Amino acid sequence: MRVVVAGGAGFLGSHLCERFLADGAEVVCVDNFLTGRPENVDALRANPAFRLLRRDVTGPVDLAGPLDAVVNLASPASPVDYRALPLETLAAGAWGTARLLELARRKEARLVLASTSEVYGDPQVHPQPESYWGHVNPVGPRSMYDEAKRFAEALTTAHRATHGTRTGIVRIFNTYGPRMRADDGRAVPTFVTQALAGDPVTVAGDGAQTRSLCYVDDLVDGLVRMTRGDHPGPVNLGNPEELSMLDLARLVVGLCGDRAPVAFVPRPPDDPSVRRPDVSLALAELGWRPRVTLADGLARTVDWFRSRAATAPAVPRQPGPTRLPAQDG
Repeated sequence: MRVVVAGGAGFLGSHLCERFLADGAEVVCVDNFLTGRPENVDALRANPAFRLLRRDVTGPVDLAGPLDAVVNLASPASPVDYRALPLETLAAGAWGTARLLELARRKEARLVLASTSEVYGDPQVHPQPESYWGHVNPVGPRSMYDEAKRFAEALTTAHRATHGTRTGIVRIFNTYGPRMRADDGRAVPTFVTQALAGDPVTVAGDGAQTRSLCYVDDLVDGLVRMTRGDHPGPVNLGNPEELSMLDLARLVVGLCGDRAPVAFVPRPPDDPSVRRPDVSLALAELGWRPRVTLADGLARTVDWFRSRAATAPAVPRQPGPTRLPAQDG
């Protein structure tokens, strides 16, 4: 099997490249390093089955030789990133998706679009099944990401209907694990980084808003199953175990040594109140369900961040405003 992973040097993409290689596939990782990091895939570069291409998928994308699959993860995905890069995020959802769909069509490969639970917006249906159309603000502070993914879903669907392109759509719910950037603004790396430093763990609002957190290994397994299958989707991938952000903060503080206090900060606008996937379709069509418990996954994640902190050079801490977590897992 030969597969392209677009956005393969990012958090999810690098884990997916590793998994495909472990399964015996040949992997072409495509990334422009706008938000991905070369060090995420440095360990893979000695593998003769791995190839790294620095390329922006909004421009021409072509490869010699056959392809079996294209997985499209190419987009800024954290709130800090997509708010700083709104036009790039929209371009990735539109032109990037179009370029990769054309590559898949030419190669007669299956394309799997990594969409997001953000297409449901601040949901009025709970938990969220794939049949729910969502409650999204098209001009709000998250709109560049929400609408980029909604357009990418529509484009993928139209490509399948018009050209017969073999496509699948997955809607990824909050995912966490090693290789998340400490500064990417999502709740888990923000809480862990703060707690390990003994700083206040900043919970937005009263912390009653909920998320459902899926460990990265489980999410990657779902992506691999979708890539090897033929279901068009959309299919939700996420952990249906729901918890409040305040409970998450307390769990993280406990795992990090109980030194950090919890502090409440203003809640960002358009922050969803609830988020939990209905994953019955993934179970029925892919035989997939999450298996890593939150306690185990968080412990692995904390250990990874702790090991990074232990080996990082000391940097003098500068006074300045606290970055607010986006509470997006």
